[in-house]
Amino acid sequence: MAHVHDGEGELPTTIGRTFAIGIALNVGFVIIEALYGWRAGSLALLADAFHNLSDVGGLLLAWAGLAAGRLAPNDRHTYGWRRGSILASFANAVLLLVAMGSLAWEAAHRLWSPTPIDGMTVIVVAAIGVAINAATAALFFRGRKGDLNIRAAFLHMAADTLVSLAVVAAGTLYVWRSWAWIDPLMSLIVATIIVVGTWSLFRESLHLLFDGVPEGIDLGEVRAALLALPGVRDLHELHVWGMASSQTALTAHLVLDAQHDDPDALLRAATHALQERFKIRHVTLQLESADCPSGGRC
Repeated sequence: MAHVHDGEGELPTTIGRTFAIGIALNVGFVIIEALYGWRAGSLALLADAFHNLSDVGGLLLAWAGLAAGRLAPNDRHTYGWRRGSILASFANAVLLLVAMGSLAWEAAHRLWSPTPIDGMTVIVVAAIGVAINAATAALFFRGRKGDLNIRAAFLHMAADTLVSLAVVAAGTLYVWRSWAWIDPLMSLIVATIIVVGTWSLFRESLHLLFDGVPEGIDLGEVRAALLALPGVRDLHELHVWGMASSQTALTAHLVLDAQHDDPDALLRAATHALQERFKIRHVTLQLESADCPSGGRC
């Protein structure tokens, strides 16, 4: 039997600082936006402030998930707390969907009873929000493809950028045309776009919570790659799942031809193929003889 754990999707050591910077920027902006939203009488700014506050919670969840994933295994948790990153991604997606639902509900109410606002204050504060949210999203841009948790944080901040842009547009149209209804209408459009974009994150994180095969890995191709190895007659007990949002594990029993006499070379070839083709770096393989299968009497 062989176990391989080689460079399992490790994240940059600066990722903690990235989260700290992102959280600090957004906490400061929430305070500013809520204060000026109250002074300007703008429900749009106040709603966006509460939405940004929910995203601060999302960033904290993502950071906590990554920190949990780095806790060392022990006798009671032999994989450590790696699944914490998947749980955080799922919670992040749910939080964003709930926030967008609340925003859409408020926007629907405001369509029926629009209220006057201080348009210029809305434009200036929302423009600051665009800059801050875009800068925060940029912090997570590079790592969004390698880790589901980082992707969740990126989506949160990219969604905030869109929301702030919508608020700027609504404020501009209000100043220009005095269309009070444009603000809630724009909010509904943005909420719909964000829900569509977040649904894949929700679906994928839920899939991983139930030990589903990670996105981008075709189990049939994995099986074919292992069966194509010289000396492998058959395989069974093939399982592939996400240990964490950026780590994939595989276990399998390989049945060897009777004449195969170099199991070490086979294990090296198998682990190399799994790492290079499928980015699976946590591999456990059990070798069995065709004449003496696992659990049988020889």
